[in-house]
Amino acid sequence: MDLIDPTRPVRAGEDLDTEHIGAYLKQTLDLQGPLTIRQFPGGYSNLTYFIDAGGRELVLRRPPFGTKAAKAHDMGREYRILKALRPVYPYVPEALAYCDDAAVIGAPFYVMERIRGVILRKDLPPGLSYTPHQARTLCLRLLEAQVALHRIDFTAAGLADLGHPEGYVQRQVDGWSQRYRAARTEDAPDFEAVMTWLSGNRPPDSSRPGLVHNDFRLDNVVLDPADPVRIIGVLDWEMATIGDPLMDLGNSLAYWIEAGDSEEMQALRLMPTHIPGALTRAELVAAYSEKSSLAVGDIAFYYAFGLFRLAVIAQQIYYRYFHGQTRDPRFAMLIFAVAALEHRAADVIAGGRV
Repeated sequence: MDLIDPTRPVRAGEDLDTEHIGAYLKQTLDLQGPLTIRQFPGGYSNLTYFIDAGGRELVLRRPPFGTKAAKAHDMGREYRILKALRPVYPYVPEALAYCDDAAVIGAPFYVMERIRGVILRKDLPPGLSYTPHQARTLCLRLLEAQVALHRIDFTAAGLADLGHPEGYVQRQVDGWSQRYRAARTEDAPDFEAVMTWLSGNRPPDSSRPGLVHNDFRLDNVVLDPADPVRIIGVLDWEMATIGDPLMDLGNSLAYWIEAGDSEEMQALRLMPTHIPGALTRAELVAAYSEKSSLAVGDIAFYYAFGLFRLAVIAQQIYYRYFHGQTRDPRFAMLIFAVAALEHRAADVIAGGRV
């Protein structure tokens, strides 16, 4: 059975101009032959398209339609990150071309090689199963890939100007709080108690800042179809920066729904992190501390922040749907995710554990 991540016809309202794209690829990459464009159905932020250009498989990334958050969806920045990381981080796709000419598709975009492999979504695809040992191995390898990213010499890679580690945690709390207030709709929770707690309980700056992905999760990695516990790619670098590695870990924990979580949280699960053998969040934290040699400290802050940040991302997307700027029907349910994440963040703050 074919386990390769499937594509779908392009969603209504998100079409690309095949003629313009074809002309661009012919001129820029000397690609010939018929062009087919389909869409990867996963993801809620930047739009990702599959392009078959005369048998060569490519991926195109562009910003979403509708109002975007300030400084978000910078295609040129994401392209630059891929180019710089490719020589030092083996999981990065090869970036091929960047275009900021709005005449081509109406927005900046970049093109990269496709990494053919398995991407795990909410549930395992038919024909794929993991023993408890394999599930544990996959979780540990995912964590090891994140630790390896955090250890990269970002200065030697030419990415020292990507972010400013001094005051990173404070800027994250303040910035995401501002974004939530700006994107809040009348049916959304106010999150004020959570934002106040985060602001008053910030840890000091990291003594070992690193390159952080900011969306490092199981459905952003590509697995080898012949050995689906081996990671061969890491995708979606739009939010990468220089910052506190523990903030990156907290963001990852926010997505990690384990078997014992509440029904409300199970409804938010996007990946099969609940299967037998999968690490719990507490086990992930312990393994991260061991493999990174970083003292984890008050992980409840990082986890609560990750939950809040995830709620802001969901609310920003829901804002576009609420105001009729996008027609993607998946976005209608995000308001329920925002409410559930507020409940979970409040529980973490009250209980102080992951």
